[in-house]
Amino acid sequence: MSNQSTSLHTTIEPSLGAVLGRVHRQWRSAVNQAVAPLGMTESRWTALMLLKKIGEGCTQQTLASKLSIEMSSLSRTLNQLQQQGLIERRTDPEDKRVHCLWLTPEGAEMVEALAVRIGTIRDEIYAGISEAELDAFASVLVKMEANAVACATHQEKR
Repeated sequence: MSNQSTSLHTTIEPSLGAVLGRVHRQWRSAVNQAVAPLGMTESRWTALMLLKKIGEGCTQQTLASKLSIEMSSLSRTLNQLQQQGLIERRTDPEDKRVHCLWLTPEGAEMVEALAVRIGTIRDEIYAGISEAELDAFASVLVKMEANAVACATHQEKR
């Protein structure tokens, strides 16, 4: 076992979690700057890209849940995307109280334009990092997220 006092993850300043948070903010900032000329804000591009990823026809509540935000927070963004002509809300035929989300043809074009710009930023951020390193990092993040959820759940029960 390595000496914990000299392990990078224990000596990184100010902490591994803080660095992870900074990387996340810097990454999002770079994407925000890249997509701003398309008239996209962070809330709009994240909603559009996730809608494409999880599949059109999902409910507004599903999208809010996957974004880890309250439905009230998502509603404003969806209103803006609808006003821009990028999404449609359709009533669920089985439950008239539920609205499902669909991309318009313009929305599909926007998603493609976003994907190109976001992909460019991702490639720049991944520069000098091998596929094996990225896969290992992704595996560690998934495990850390599961541990964090379990920890939070455990803390709630105390």
